[in-house]
Amino acid sequence: MSFETYVEAAQQFFDELVDRADDDELFAGGYLRGHFDLAVGYAQVEELDLAPEELNNKIEESLVKAYKNGELTEDDKTHVVNIWEQVKALAA
Repeated sequence: MSFETYVEAAQQFFDELVDRADDDELFAGGYLRGHFDLAVGYAQVEELDLAPEELNNKIEESLVKAYKNGELTEDDKTHVVNIWEQVKALAA
C-alpha cells in the first residue's frame, strides 16, 4: 500500500469514527488523529517518501513520548491503543 493510499484510508476511518464511536472513542480518535496528521504533515513538508510502516513508527514514537509526559490517563491510553490498532490494520 502506498503512503497516499494509507493516509486516505486512515482519514476516512477517522471521519467514519465520528458516526459510530462513543465519547471515549471519539476522544481517543481525535487525539490519535492529531498525532497522525502531524506525522503526515511533517513527512509532506520534508518531502519524505515513507512507507506506511515508517509513518506508523513515527506516530508510535510520538505517542510513547506523549504517554511518558503523562498526557493521558490509563483509560484514555487503552482507548487510544485500541483505535491505533484499527488504524494500523488498514496498512496491511
